[in-house]
Amino acid sequence: ARLQPGARVGVLDTGRLHQETYDTLQAVHDRYDLTIEVYTPDPAHIEPLLRRDGPNGFYRDLDARHACCHARKVEPLQRMLASADAWVTGMRRDQNVTRAHIAEVELDLLNRGILKLNPLAAWTSAQVWDYVRAHDVPYNPLHDQGFPSIGCAPCTRAVAPGADPRSGRWWWERPDERECGLHVEHAEHAEPSA
Repeated sequence: ARLQPGARVGVLDTGRLHQETYDTLQAVHDRYDLTIEVYTPDPAHIEPLLRRDGPNGFYRDLDARHACCHARKVEPLQRMLASADAWVTGMRRDQNVTRAHIAEVELDLLNRGILKLNPLAAWTSAQVWDYVRAHDVPYNPLHDQGFPSIGCAPCTRAVAPGADPRSGRWWWERPDERECGLHVEHAEHAEPSA
């Protein structure tokens, strides 16, 4: 909001978010006077998934969970990025083994080869929290309840102090499987232009 007033801001509402996440979205909207583009899953993709797997079928196996994430996150993101030249994430290398090697600038091959910017890639969790406090940035109150990483309510839980920050996401899966499909290894590093 400060660096690029009027920049497009989008959010994926999977339909299964915590109430605290919606409250945070409203606080950000109000604080920064932003128009936030909300993208939701296409019912034509969700309804067959629910009929086939039930409301919690994603716990069954990795394929079922990936199908749920694809319908609720990946497909809406693709619609959001269809008219974008680049997008910015908050991913950091210290979040999980699946993110340990992300670059600050990548080509997102899953989304037409547009630029994917990860400006916080080298930041630590402590640096993020220092910034939040210094600038009074609204944040999800679930962070104060032991949730260092927050996604859909049925796929996110609190973790013990000092535990792997992403261990509360898809906790029934191996750590190297804990991505939803938005940030997979289909991006190439890109050299920033001068």
